[in-house]
Amino acid sequence: MLIVRKIREMQSIAETVRKDKIIGFVPTMGFLHEGHLSLVRKSKEMTDVTVVSIFVNPIQFGPNEDFEMYPRDLERDRSLLEKEKVDVLFIPEKDEMYGEDYKTYVRVQEMEDYLCGKTRKGHFQGVATVVTKLFNIVKPHLAFFGQKDYQQLKIIEKLVRDLNMDVNIVACPTIREPDGLAMSSRNTYLSQEERKKAQHIYMALIKAEELFKKGERNAKKLVEEARNLLSSVEGLEIEYISVVDCETLEELEWINDSGVVAIACRIGKTRLIDNTILRRYEHDESHDEIKDSQGKGY
Repeated sequence: MLIVRKIREMQSIAETVRKDKIIGFVPTMGFLHEGHLSLVRKSKEMTDVTVVSIFVNPIQFGPNEDFEMYPRDLERDRSLLEKEKVDVLFIPEKDEMYGEDYKTYVRVQEMEDYLCGKTRKGHFQGVATVVTKLFNIVKPHLAFFGQKDYQQLKIIEKLVRDLNMDVNIVACPTIREPDGLAMSSRNTYLSQEERKKAQHIYMALIKAEELFKKGERNAKKLVEEARNLLSSVEGLEIEYISVVDCETLEELEWINDSGVVAIACRIGKTRLIDNTILRRYEHDESHDEIKDSQGKGY
């Protein structure tokens, strides 16, 4: 596995590789878990060369968020990626990505204001900016993102379409622990007791799914049932429970063919998010997997 720390070197490698090979890219903030590794495996399956980046992006953290505390273990991450036979690990330093005179930021308006954006002001501007930079550096043909961070996924898809970026986004399903908890680097913050409480987030999503399958289309009813379940858990603070449009992320009052139930909670000092996609009609999700810069499916 080649380790690259400098932007110019990464760009040079990418330019050479792109001439006759397909580059797959998995951007991460490190402290890897099975969710990240599932993206790596998908890239290995679909492309010739897989690049993984590890960069804890400072501009997507708010002043009172956990940038300094965010879990890091580069040696462990490196070992995991070597076992997966990743071709290139890109680990730039903060000063390499953002110089002293850095002034340029990218925003996807409106979509960044829903869900997590209501309380995490500037977060998705930070995400959109670093992803734009990483795409320009790594020059991937395909980039892999998990559906657990659904708002992030949709913002990046919109970013790629609107800026006509030459990269296809591959959406991959949420990977869960045996108890249903969505895998996240922040799960390590949870105590054993807090971990038991966190399981109720997935239970609330399952409850909403069951009601939808039984014919309930009133979004407020789904939210109410999920809220009732989570409100009974002592020490769990609900930040939001919303049913939103799958593409625009606008809040829905009524679900016609599809929608997304999204939840954000705090347990102790840990903020957790999760979601489930509701679809009225069964279909082959593989057709949704890859989208080009114009949003056309492959």
